[in-house]
Amino acid sequence: MSDQKESSVLFSLKELMGLEEDRIRQEEDARKQSAAAEAGAKADADRRAKEAEEARMRDEEERRRGEEMRRKEEAARIEAVRHAEIERSRLESEQKARMEQISKQQEHERHLAALKHDEGKKKLQKMVVGIGVVLLAAIVGGGLFIKNQQEEHARQAAAAEQARLAQQEKIDQLAREAQAAQGKINQLVDSLKNAQTDAERAKIQAQLDDVKKVQQQIQQRGGGVVPGGPKPGGDTPKPKCNCQPGDPLCACF
Repeated sequence: MSDQKESSVLFSLKELMGLEEDRIRQEEDARKQSAAAEAGAKADADRRAKEAEEARMRDEEERRRGEEMRRKEEAARIEAVRHAEIERSRLESEQKARMEQISKQQEHERHLAALKHDEGKKKLQKMVVGIGVVLLAAIVGGGLFIKNQQEEHARQAAAAEQARLAQQEKIDQLAREAQAAQGKINQLVDSLKNAQTDAERAKIQAQLDDVKKVQQQIQQRGGGVVPGGPKPGGDTPKPKCNCQPGDPLCACF
């Protein structure tokens, strides 16, 4: 009985020791798991913090690049506007000078026409006086001569007026073409000021250069039309003189 009781006590002690060892082992496992979890959480937190910092640095770099790009685009836009304003002023000055030149040429043409008209009147008066003298000498022969002289003078006056009108039409046409080209240039300059990209500015600048070439061609076409200078195509040829040498009533002299 005593041996059984002792064996029972030993079994109970062993069982208690086993239970204690299990508890200690479980606590150790739990501690290790907790430490591992804390280490994992810390590593995860460090990773997230590193990723957040890298993301922040990338965003900051992108923001810096965006601001730099916007600054460059704004500087390019301001420079394009400044260049366009300078170009506009230059073109307006050139256009004003051309219009003044055309206006002076028109005034010169009108003055020449008035002089020719006055000269024609004087010649006609001389012819009338001469005709009177001729009529006193020979009415029949003189009448035929007067008629021929009047017709010749009328032909000369008509030819001079036709030449003047043709010249005036050319000057007016050049003025209209110059004004149209200037209007197109002003429109392209405004478009260049409002351009947003380099490609758009390059395209508009190319169009502007083309219109400038057209404007230069117009100016070259009108280069011979200068006050006091030779006219394109030469002076209007004078009608052939059919007067007899020494004729005091001839308008050719």
